[in-house]
Amino acid sequence: MSNSDGVPLESHSSDGWKGRIIIPTLLAGVIGGAAGLVSKNRMTFGVAKVSATYATNLAIVAAFYCGARELARDARKSEPDDLVNSAVGGFASGALLGRLQGGQFGAIRYSIIIAVVGTAFDFSVLKLSPVLQHFIRKVPEEKSQKNAGRSSWWRIPEWSPIQILDEEALAAKRAREENIYAQRMLDKPKEES
Repeated sequence: MSNSDGVPLESHSSDGWKGRIIIPTLLAGVIGGAAGLVSKNRMTFGVAKVSATYATNLAIVAAFYCGARELARDARKSEPDDLVNSAVGGFASGALLGRLQGGQFGAIRYSIIIAVVGTAFDFSVLKLSPVLQHFIRKVPEEKSQKNAGRSSWWRIPEWSPIQILDEEALAAKRAREENIYAQRMLDKPKEES
């Protein structure tokens, strides 16, 4: 965007909030639903009810955490990658959720847990996102380059008992198997008599 003079307008600090709040909240809901599918409580209360409960609870925690993190980022006027925002957002959202759940002691406990887990998660995402983006860019490039009919980005090691056979080796294997099958069929009548 630019103004009438052609000078670019400064982007607002809340740009991109959908990607930093809504997407993690939806992903947390999906992960919570999947956790409900394998929960030990699914037999007692039913799979649908447990999955929905887990999905809702994890989505609520993620939404509170991401919202508090964005509020801290906006208040501090810092970058989205600043881990201090994660710690402040985790502490604030944990205190609020813990106070609702378990009083003052719950507020302290939840604030510490959510601050540590949220900051660790954000740190790992910051460290893994360049690797993932490199992998996403590299795979299509290497898929286009075929090396002797196989993709060059992943091969079965030579020492592995699982091998992809070429036409000659496959024909030799079939001949050996037919030979062994014929010998077994010839030996079967002798065993029966």
